[in-house]
Amino acid sequence: MEELTRHIDSYCERTDPSYWSEPINAVTNLAFIIAALVMWRRTARLPLARSLCVILFAIGIGSYLFHTHGQVWAAIADTTPILLFILVYIFAINLHVWMMRPWPALALTAAFIPYAALTIPLWSYVPVFGVSAGYMPVPTLILIYAALLWSSAAQTARGLATGAGILLVSLLARSVDETFCAAVPIGTHFLWHCLNGLMLGWMIEVYRRHHVQSRPDLP
Repeated sequence: MEELTRHIDSYCERTDPSYWSEPINAVTNLAFIIAALVMWRRTARLPLARSLCVILFAIGIGSYLFHTHGQVWAAIADTTPILLFILVYIFAINLHVWMMRPWPALALTAAFIPYAALTIPLWSYVPVFGVSAGYMPVPTLILIYAALLWSSAAQTARGLATGAGILLVSLLARSVDETFCAAVPIGTHFLWHCLNGLMLGWMIEVYRRHHVQSRPDLP
């Protein structure tokens, strides 16, 4: 229990253990909430897209809890929905873009875990982005999917590549938060929230567009 309540001070904006020590980092989690609500209205009759919207909403709540409480349990609440979003999104793309059957789609989704475990240590040695090594397998995988889909689903591939580009910029903002702390006392982590809210909402939209185009009976 003591481990779960251990204080975490990971970002420039936080200067003490108090609840509102990271006001900008806390409030900018509205980006996730807004993106989830916008995409919820656009994803009727798409169960996996709706599931992604719910998870995106949970990402906003979990991140808010972490940037206010700043404890281990809140960090778990922050990162768990992110991992869930990644896995559900990969499954959705495997199922409805690659047109795999459910079990192969699920097996390829599960392969993300060993893929991330093998590549995260390598990313930790990369200058600047090494701080965010735990996230770096994601834009890499998105770009791989985009490249493989380019000839068969160019519009979807371009959408995925755009999402990967936004994610890389947001990862840069996350990675340099402590580096520029002296010059920018509020840090740059809040940009990670704003850009990630945009990126995750866009990724749902990319999936929605592909699914709707392949199913003209959908709204």
